Amino acid sequence: MPLVPVKELLEKAEAGGYAVGAFNCNNMEIIQAIVDAAEAEKAPVIVQASQGAIKYAGLEYITALTRVAAEHASVPVALHLDHGTSFEQVMQCIRYGFTSVMIDGSKLSLEENIALTNKVLDVARAVGVSVEAELGKIGGTEDDITVDEWEANMTDPGEAKTFVEATGVDSLAVAIGTAHGQYKGTPKLDFERLRKIKELVKVPIVLHGSSGVPDDAIRRAIELGVRKVNIDTNLREAFVAGVKEIITANPKEIDPRKILGPAKKAMSAVIREKIRLFGSAGKA
Repeated sequence: MPLVPVKELLEKAEAGGYAVGAFNCNNMEIIQAIVDAAEAEKAPVIVQASQGAIKYAGLEYITALTRVAAEHASVPVALHLDHGTSFEQVMQCIRYGFTSVMIDGSKLSLEENIALTNKVLDVARAVGVSVEAELGKIGGTEDDITVDEWEANMTDPGEAKTFVEATGVDSLAVAIGTAHGQYKGTPKLDFERLRKIKELVKVPIVLHGSSGVPDDAIRRAIELGVRKVNIDTNLREAFVAGVKEIITANPKEIDPRKILGPAKKAMSAVIREKIRLFGSAGKA
């Protein structure tokens, strides 16, 4: 079936009380693993591409590969830009056929973030493309964040209300204690902050940096209103583990298919587990 907007998937998730998995892609095998897992679990799914993925694989390749995967799938598939940082890049992704975009103005002031998001919304709405925005800064492996700085980066519930009312954005990514990349310890999510945000904000909430977050914490976040959960690092870990296993067992192997095939299966198994955790299995 054709690619669908993320908004369509999240509205159903909101009504059903579950979350849709958004999995980052970098090449053909990862896209196949994502859609294969969604098919096996009869679940809606979001394939998303980051700045790094677009630079590595190329916008044309990512769009074409995902479109082909969706056309051969019996479950709804959306193609989403993860952390778009400029109006120009967002427009380019829309032009190439992305059905959803994230405009990340979280480093800007609240007023500037609202203005940039509305600029994107003006165009995206006209062509039926979903828009995700971010409020609060989500840490990453390259950021040396202390406890005090971490707290300062958390999403303010009152600002979230102001932001959503001023934009009418389709979904909102919030900072409640997750981070991008591998965690050194166990992340502690601020569920009270999430509860307050959801009380004030009537759009689906997005949780970034969810790889490595304990399952019970993910379930609680979904109970409190998270409707899109982003996973990237767990896929990379599964991919690399699959490749290492084959090369270690068969150091003379030179057939890429025999190396990447098992890695694809390893990723697909992880994605299926996440889909069940998010409650979206059987929701296609």
